[in-house]
Amino acid sequence: MMKKKSIPASKPFLILFLCQIISALDVPLDLSQPPTITHQSPKDYIVDPRENIVIQCEAKGKPPPSFSWTRNGTHFDIDKDAQVTMKPNSGTLVINIMNGGKAEAYEGVYQCTARNERGAAISNNIVIRPSRSPLWTKEKLEPHQVREGDSLVLHCRPPVGLPPPIIFWMDNAFQRLPQSERVSQGLNGDLYFSNVQPEDTREDYICYARFNHTQTIQQKQPISVKVFSMDSLNDTIAANLSDTDIYGAKPVTERQPVLLTPTGSTSTKVELRGNVLLLECIAAGLPTPVIRWIKEGGELPANRTFFENFKKTLKIIDVSEADSGNYKCIARNTMGSVHHVISVTVKAAPYWITAPRNLVLSPGEDGTLICRANGNPKPSISWLANGVPIAIAPEDPSRKVDGDTIIFSHVQERSSAVYQCNASNEYGYLLANAFVNVLAEPPRILTPANKLYQVIADSPALLDCAYFGSPKPEIEWFKGVKGSILRGNEYVFHDNGTLEIPVAQKDSTGTYTCVARNELGKIQNEVHLEIKDPTMIIKQPEYKVVQRYGQVSFECIIKHDSTLLPTVIWLKDNDELPDDERFLVGKDNLTIMNVTDKDDGTYTCIVNTTLDSVSASAVLTVVAAPPTPAIIYARPNPPFDLELTGQLERTIDLSWIPGDENNSPITHFVIEYEDGLHEPGVWHYQTEVPGTQTTVQLKLSPYVNYSFRVVAVNKIGRSQPSEPSEQYLTKSASPDENPANVQGIGSEPDNLVITWESLKGFQSNGPGLQYKVSWRQKDVDDEWTSVIVANVSKYIVSGTPTFVPYEIKVQALNDLGYAPEPSEVIGHSGEDLPMVAPGNVQVHVINSTLAKVHWDPVPLKTVRGHLQGYKVYYWKVQSLSRRSRRHVEKKILTFRGNKTFGMLPGLEPYSSYKLNVRVVNGKGEGPASPDKVFKTPEGVPSSPSYLKITNPTLDSLTLEWGSPTHPNGVLTSYILKFQPINNTHELGPLVEIRIPANESSLILKNLNYSTRYKFYFNAQTSVGSGSQITEEAVTIMDEAGILHPAVGAGKGYSEILFATSPVMHTVRPTFYKVQPLYPRIRNVTTAAAETYANISWEYEGPDHANFYVEYGVAGSKEDWKKEIVNGSRSFFVLKGLTPGTAYKVRVGAEGLSGFRSSEDVFETGPAMASRQVDIATQGWFIGLMCAVALLILILLIVCFIRRNKGGKYPVKEKEDAHADPEIQPMKEDDGTFGEYRSLESDAEDHKPLKKGSRTPSDRTVKKEDSDDSLVDYGEGVNGQFNEDGSFIGQYSGKKEKEPAEGNESSEAPSPVNAMNSFV
Repeated sequence: MMKKKSIPASKPFLILFLCQIISALDVPLDLSQPPTITHQSPKDYIVDPRENIVIQCEAKGKPPPSFSWTRNGTHFDIDKDAQVTMKPNSGTLVINIMNGGKAEAYEGVYQCTARNERGAAISNNIVIRPSRSPLWTKEKLEPHQVREGDSLVLHCRPPVGLPPPIIFWMDNAFQRLPQSERVSQGLNGDLYFSNVQPEDTREDYICYARFNHTQTIQQKQPISVKVFSMDSLNDTIAANLSDTDIYGAKPVTERQPVLLTPTGSTSTKVELRGNVLLLECIAAGLPTPVIRWIKEGGELPANRTFFENFKKTLKIIDVSEADSGNYKCIARNTMGSVHHVISVTVKAAPYWITAPRNLVLSPGEDGTLICRANGNPKPSISWLANGVPIAIAPEDPSRKVDGDTIIFSHVQERSSAVYQCNASNEYGYLLANAFVNVLAEPPRILTPANKLYQVIADSPALLDCAYFGSPKPEIEWFKGVKGSILRGNEYVFHDNGTLEIPVAQKDSTGTYTCVARNELGKIQNEVHLEIKDPTMIIKQPEYKVVQRYGQVSFECIIKHDSTLLPTVIWLKDNDELPDDERFLVGKDNLTIMNVTDKDDGTYTCIVNTTLDSVSASAVLTVVAAPPTPAIIYARPNPPFDLELTGQLERTIDLSWIPGDENNSPITHFVIEYEDGLHEPGVWHYQTEVPGTQTTVQLKLSPYVNYSFRVVAVNKIGRSQPSEPSEQYLTKSASPDENPANVQGIGSEPDNLVITWESLKGFQSNGPGLQYKVSWRQKDVDDEWTSVIVANVSKYIVSGTPTFVPYEIKVQALNDLGYAPEPSEVIGHSGEDLPMVAPGNVQVHVINSTLAKVHWDPVPLKTVRGHLQGYKVYYWKVQSLSRRSRRHVEKKILTFRGNKTFGMLPGLEPYSSYKLNVRVVNGKGEGPASPDKVFKTPEGVPSSPSYLKITNPTLDSLTLEWGSPTHPNGVLTSYILKFQPINNTHELGPLVEIRIPANESSLILKNLNYSTRYKFYFNAQTSVGSGSQITEEAVTIMDEAGILHPAVGAGKGYSEILFATSPVMHTVRPTFYKVQPLYPRIRNVTTAAAETYANISWEYEGPDHANFYVEYGVAGSKEDWKKEIVNGSRSFFVLKGLTPGTAYKVRVGAEGLSGFRSSEDVFETGPAMASRQVDIATQGWFIGLMCAVALLILILLIVCFIRRNKGGKYPVKEKEDAHADPEIQPMKEDDGTFGEYRSLESDAEDHKPLKKGSRTPSDRTVKKEDSDDSLVDYGEGVNGQFNEDGSFIGQYSGKKEKEPAEGNESSEAPSPVNAMNSFV
């Protein structure tokens, strides 16, 4: 059984598989299943009264379910209402409002039921209410006349709508009224003035209510506000009184805050769990009060608390019961303060702890449905079966209800049903459907076959195996076609069938097989995993400082998997680059031209592939262009004049004067200290403060002789340290802390070694540091034994029992007293060797190379130490096939922990082994168990040790071989297979021969002469065939039939001549070592002109190769230019070259990675001066043309005379004697066209003719058929090409060979010679 593991919550990337785990329980739709509600309208459904009402209810099931509805608890007969229709194959209702219906008539509570022969599922109660946006009631609004400095509230009182409207205040120009700490809108929509000012006077304070559901806005009548200032009010009063009356309005006076809302000193608020809690405090006062919020007896929740409306509103999102309590708002100004306490109680509508899940069982199985919910108050749980309360539902003997759980025992097919769980309290309800489906189905795998997964190396790989079956299938995974089952800690097997490889490596690549089986069948599926190299930024962008109007460049050089296509994106301050032509994005860099101040920021290079993403950032700082003289930016000068003040036992004040900033502001100061008493000369980091601060209060430790120094830091770097301050010695005190890392580990069976980390010098807090070491045996009623030791870190307790637990504590003390009471740790006295050996050792041989060993664990009391595991010693005694003993090499496998079995891999087949098992603790190994003997069965043999092919003759080869190095059993025979290979590397028919196992050589006869053969050779045991070795060899040619070339034969393309005589010559056979065939391009030659060059080459290798030519200027570091050669031609013309320039050139073949010729260098001709002369007006040209015309006329006359005399046309004779090789017939044997072959090369290596050679089918060539060479066709030294690659020279007949020159060919006619022959 494979180890299963549920999805850990600590791995967020696995959360997405929760859905897959649930879907693993889904029944495929082709199998019978009760209905499941898949989609429904919300519980509280507010509809637009102007549009049709659509109440959704969708469900799946087999057979497809039928639907019905209730309205307000009674059956809703849709057939009797013409305005209501149900969508086909669906339960969704459509109520036609746009054609005469009224939405108000369809208000109510609706519930949908989906039913088939296996049960019934029900929807939530869906409350339908049409939205309402009523008009504002008419009211007479009196103008507000307010004295400057007084408070004011403008009431909105919007109409009650459904849902409630959104309130905002605007003026007649539809501009929002500005709000501030003084003027703001409350949660109820009213506009509050903490104190009015003369600028608040206006006549168009208008409250608007926006009803989003109906997309309407209602407007309240404008409100007029007039603010009287004290000056104007006093002028008015003075104008209406006599000089003798002394009266005047009081000036504006400041006053302490008063709360406008809420009123009183306390109030209460109830909110539901998960909602947003909004608390509000708005105060009047002059000056304008400032609001502050606190929670009595606690802290405001971090990350969920927000302040809105100028801190007048406290907002806490996603509230829970822990947020209950008293919240106090405090309004304060210079005249005083006022506060209000709001008591918040958080209640909770029901929420799921465990929602019921669909249950698929096979007949006779057991199962449970669990429905657990929580809330405040605690919700009540009720069950329904097929929509009917379970108390009145038909009885099912397999069902038992136990509170929030339904228990099923020995279910049958009739037990299939849909159960509903209802959890409700006064704040709401939850309704969940869960079916019980009784099926008997063999396994099926739902993951597509041969799915390909691609993963970045060192990342988790997750291979799906979604499955279904009833009973639930067991899942096993294999790697490779015939791999063993996957086990071990390097794999995680999830309940939904997914195989997780937590850290995928390159060797994880391969095919994985998922096997699902239950008692009804078995099925398997293959998926494929590819591991890709991670994308890396090997050169990241770096911090840059650039002057304004300068240029800057950021590099981003990447390395990625060759099969992934990366895309590089540049961002500025985490946003897209500005749409500016000054930003130039290159292949591996970003360049900014003409830098301005707005280019200052952080630039990020993001590299994305389909599998991963990496990024790197750098900051660009733009500084002002240097004036004259240029501004020098440097590190700051060190601070000076350090002063210590306010000396106390544990604190001191340090102040200093900053040094020169050197044109770059100081960002912060770093304070360091030296302990002259314990570590003189060593400076430690103390703290750092902002660059605007020049004094700091420092915390001190007792019994330390302090000196301080300060370092200034700006964007350029750190300053030199300041001069040290004066020294300050703090008073001694008892230690504040005890030693850390206290341990108790015995080094001998009768002792306990107690160790700890000594306190550092300044931690001692005073002179005379010592340690009080205490210990006592655990679980024994003993007193503590204590000893005081000097400032050391180890103490040894002798005379202890072997391996017993001790309670240990170490307390620091000095001359002034003890440190606080230390915590206790558990240690153990020394270990001794285990006393007994594991018993009942059993070996189960799995296959020829793997065995499983079992043993009984030893009693823990006999281990006498920490059980570390078991060691299995095993060794090969002898090979059963050779019966020969050899040096015994013992192998050891260690199995950690309290394991009682292990696997022995890498065994040799057909061998006898012994093993024993020993228990291991921290001291060493215990005694060995008695040796256990086991034998491995036969396996397939290794390949034969060698295969030699010797003594080649015309029709035979001799094969010699050596037996396998590892026979792995009794050899039964050898298998020899061989087949011929023709000149096109095609394989002929395969012949198989079985050879007795005692043979070591074989002579193959009746082979074809001069033929290459490929041999495959392997050995066999009774288990099967082993791996094979291959070799190639060639039978020799009939050398008696080869004729040597005649003296004076041409050097060009010639043919080997064979005699027809059957005479055989005795030739001493030789050993032919077959050379590997590989393609190559050689003899690259060039013929260069002024602006072009002809490139030609020779190619040996597979047919139909597609060539390309690469060239460039010699000595240049520029990239090679590439030209594709059409077809498989062996020449190409490079055009557009520069005259008088040296070029390098090489030739390659497409599809053969890294396969190119060696380089060749050529130089184009110098540029010729262009002369604009009309050749037709030149006298020499006119004379030449006349001579040509006269010559042609003479030739025509001569030909006419000879024709009349019956003479033959000499050119025709030559054409008859020398047929054009381009139109020779195809070969009869394979129908391919022939080609020329060099006699010289054939005479050297006696190779058979290649495919396509120009020879008749009887393998003979007439000498007069072709004795001219390619030199005669213009390919000699003087041969030239036109720009299109054609020959400039023309075929002018075969020249006579001079006997004295032997095989030298005649020189091809140049273009000049051709013209001269015409003249």
